[in-house]
Amino acid sequence: MRSMKKLIWMVWIVLTLSIASYYGYEMFVEEHKSSLLIGEATHGHYQIEMSCGTCHTEAFGGGEVIQEACESCHAQELELAHDSHPRKKFTDPRNADLLEQIDARYCVSCHNEHQREQTHEMGLTLPKDYCFHCHEDVLEERESHQGLAFDSCASAGCHNYHDNRALYESFLVEHANKPWLDAMARIAEPGHAQLSARKILDKTPAWQASALSASASDTENTGHWDGHLHVQKGMSCAACHGSNEQESSVWIEKPGLEQCASCHQKEAEGYQQGKHGMRLAQNLSAMTPAQSRSLEFSHSALQSEHGCTTCHQAHEFDTAFAATQACLSCHQDEHSTAFESSPHGQLADDLVTCATCHMPRLETMVGGEKVLRVEHNQNAYLRPNEKMIRPVCMQCHSLEFSIDALADETLINNNFNGQPAEHVPSMDWAVERDQRH
Repeated sequence: MRSMKKLIWMVWIVLTLSIASYYGYEMFVEEHKSSLLIGEATHGHYQIEMSCGTCHTEAFGGGEVIQEACESCHAQELELAHDSHPRKKFTDPRNADLLEQIDARYCVSCHNEHQREQTHEMGLTLPKDYCFHCHEDVLEERESHQGLAFDSCASAGCHNYHDNRALYESFLVEHANKPWLDAMARIAEPGHAQLSARKILDKTPAWQASALSASASDTENTGHWDGHLHVQKGMSCAACHGSNEQESSVWIEKPGLEQCASCHQKEAEGYQQGKHGMRLAQNLSAMTPAQSRSLEFSHSALQSEHGCTTCHQAHEFDTAFAATQACLSCHQDEHSTAFESSPHGQLADDLVTCATCHMPRLETMVGGEKVLRVEHNQNAYLRPNEKMIRPVCMQCHSLEFSIDALADETLINNNFNGQPAEHVPSMDWAVERDQRH
């Protein structure tokens, strides 16, 4: 009997140590920690779900720790969006009764990860009629809302929880009764990267000056690189292939994000916030289309690791290629494949590209100079799609057309080849209300 108990204890100890060793290895050594996940992450975070420390910054952190992690990535995005429901609104004691329904001080109250089976669009883990808890009196206050269901509040053209500017009544009234197509907007060339490069060259130490000063002889054997804009701005091979470390002569065969960011800092920051570069921001391997949950990619591109030169081909850096053909070489969804035959695609040579809408050029001040830079975080104007209305659609189209077009799924799929079949009456309501009062 005693030997049997001893054997059981030995087996228990061995099993315990084996399990502890396995999970210890998973937690501290292995990059892929899938066995530790309590459930799959949402479409916005699944690429970095193996980087647990991105969100779980402390082993025993509570709601405040998770909130800080959310804000470390998304605070700037919410600030730029002029968040309609900022956290400070709900820390006001006068709104304490609302927090009993939904504690809107915390992102995870609505966006709770690892619950994919109950996750809706935009990573929402609440029922779609959550607006009701705070706004149940809207049906009494707004005659126009009679008969509308609360699960329809967040449809395109209606309310975006984090930014309602495109639906403010004054904005709707101001832009009512405009032609659906305005004069085409011609967007100037971006200038932020050129400004950054010039500042870097001005600060270049003497030991490296000769390496960074390009001449015709430097580029005579590189073909398409000769005469390129980088050369015109005084950049040579060593500017990208040389190490940034002082007195280092290390040759970098395939320059990565770090080398590009030395001049293109803002572009690199945006890139790492979007789906293309978010894994690199967490020190994970580069993203490949094969890792996506979507199957709508070119088969030949499935294993291609995404980096700066995926779109901006090394030594060519053709921005025209990057703005359209680079996108279509990977993306094979219905919306993308319909681009070239769409009205937008017919204007690609002069005005409209994939990047025009999904990576627009933004005016900003850098060192006292006004420059235009490309927003490389394509998520910034993707979901919810009404975020595109002000900065993108209204550059060429009326507000009413933009709202209706973004609410028409069929029109989105064929890349806006035709007129909207849907009509969102929000502008009609605002104009009618304005006329009455």
